[in-house]
This record gives sequence, C-alpha cells and structure tokens, in this order.
Amino acid sequence: MARIITSPLKIKAAGTVEKLIEEYIGIANSGTGEVSIAMMNSPSGWSEPGQTPEFDEYSIVLSGVLRVNCGENEYNVTAGQCVIARKNEWVQYSTPDKDGARYVSVCVPAFSPETVHRDGQDPRQQG
Repeated sequence: MARIITSPLKIKAAGTVEKLIEEYIGIANSGTGEVSIAMMNSPSGWSEPGQTPEFDEYSIVLSGVLRVNCGENEYNVTAGQCVIARKNEWVQYSTPDKDGARYVSVCVPAFSPETVHRDGQDPRQQG
C-alpha cells in the first residue's frame, strides 16, 4: 500500500558549520532500511570528516557546488550533475563555494550512524 510522508525529519549534520538535512525516506523518518532519500542544504564553508560508509551514495546537485574528495581524486559537482560514491571507499564531502550547495542524497542501503564510519568519531555520536 502507498504511504505518504507528510514532512521530512530535520537533522543537524556533522561538520564544521551547521548543515541541515531533511530526511524524507530512511531509518530515522520512515523506518526504511533499504534506502534513504534526503535533501541537503549545505552552507558555504561546510566540510565533514571523511568516511568509509557501508552504503552507496548518489548525490544530485540542484544548485551550487558539492566538492567530493575521494583521496586520489577530487571533484567539483555542479548543478545538474550527479556523483556516485561507492560503499567501503573513503570519501569526504564539502561545500567551499560562497553559495554552498543544495542537493539530493540517496543512500543504498539507508544511511545510519552505525554504518557511515566517519574518521575519528565514535559511531554512537554520528549524525
């Protein structure tokens, strides 16, 4: 049966300045473990610790620039572009440009604090 999600769950993201995540589908908001879908509103200067997640992450940039550091390569993903970060590979996201970025993030399976594996953080404190 179809289910309407009437509003996203607003989550404060890890990182250097406050970033708002609006989770529509996922463990926290809908109890969905197979996939998470969230709108990311990332301000200028935001950067999060690197991570080696147990999920694939697909990010579609709607506006601004999302910087994706994969260790050996770094990409500036702009509006209208998409990037795929594969599970079990180290990645770090940031939005260094003056306008930040707005993007949709899809994680398969769903994002969880226990499976994101951020550099130098206790899994119980990750969001």
